[in-house]
Amino acid sequence: MNIHEYQGKEVLRSYGVAVPNGKVAFSVEEAVEAAKELGTAVNVVKAQIHAGGRGKAGGVKVAKNLDEVRTYAEEILGKVLVTHQTGPEGKEVKRLLIEEGCDIKKEYYIGLVLDRATSQIVLMASEEGGTEIEEVAEKTPEKIFKEYIDPVTGLSAYQARRVAFNINIPKELVGQAVKFMMSLYTAFVEKDCSIAEINPLVVTGDGKVMALDAKLNFDSNALYRHKDILEYRDLEEEDEKEIEASKYDLSYIALDGNIGCMVNGAGLAMATMDIIKHYGGDPANFLDVGGGATAEKVTEAFKIILSDENVKGIFVNIFGGIMKCDVIATGVVEAAKQVSLSVPLVVRLEGTNVDAGKEILNQSGLDIVSADSMADGAQKIVSLVK
Repeated sequence: MNIHEYQGKEVLRSYGVAVPNGKVAFSVEEAVEAAKELGTAVNVVKAQIHAGGRGKAGGVKVAKNLDEVRTYAEEILGKVLVTHQTGPEGKEVKRLLIEEGCDIKKEYYIGLVLDRATSQIVLMASEEGGTEIEEVAEKTPEKIFKEYIDPVTGLSAYQARRVAFNINIPKELVGQAVKFMMSLYTAFVEKDCSIAEINPLVVTGDGKVMALDAKLNFDSNALYRHKDILEYRDLEEEDEKEIEASKYDLSYIALDGNIGCMVNGAGLAMATMDIIKHYGGDPANFLDVGGGATAEKVTEAFKIILSDENVKGIFVNIFGGIMKCDVIATGVVEAAKQVSLSVPLVVRLEGTNVDAGKEILNQSGLDIVSADSMADGAQKIVSLVK
């Protein structure tokens, strides 16, 4: 789950991580009032959307007086920001962060993420702050330093000090930087984050080390024990189909193709999308119905796929183990009848109760194309859609 920058800073502040003072605003008047309350000579007006690259897209402005705060708030609120993370459709700005200005002396990058190769959290840092870490990795990889953190002992102070020295934090501020990193790590672990990215971490003219920006993502599987984080969820930033899927415990991610996919198992779902691409098609979604889906769950999954107006055909690819093929077939038939299916449907069933499942499809009276294998099914749906 993603949250906004100002929410991430609220979380970090509660762990003693230094962040600038700021207030959220949902209107131009609230933005001006927030700037008045902050009472600083310079304020920063920042668009709040679930995407990076806001500054380059015109979503971050420095205001030197209240009139400029008003002007920039009017300009940014309601604007559709298009960044490298939003896609060409962009995201509409519905809230702002009004933040006190900061005398930036130097910018750095600090990030925490789980490294799946080592099953450890890794602390990444660079003195090339303010730019995307992917760009730094491509052009100057030698400027990225990593510390792998033992899950038993956690981040050690000596590791944080080594990072601070490697990225050339001023010697007199190393202690502050170490405290910053230790607190960030504690927040990452205790709140079950999947990413904690501070870009930039800044050193200020008055000798402070603070997070000028903050991106926190959370493991959705752990949200049941973080009700406070769940309250930060902004449904307006999420795809409506993904929200609906979450109600039925379906793993769904919208894509920009035209072939709807319904599969059981994340690995098989990924392979299904790959083989559709291999035969010249474009998947419209990732959808894993899981191992214990009911006919009702399958019906809802079908409806969600068809709610995407770009879908011109559907490929159901089920390998029944725990998931029984007859249950899938019953759900497919029920859903097809409820939504008055009008696009090509290719179904490949294999595994538990496969004969019963195929019989249900054959007796349904629906125009369903049967496939003998995953490759056969992919070729058929791509051909039918084209």
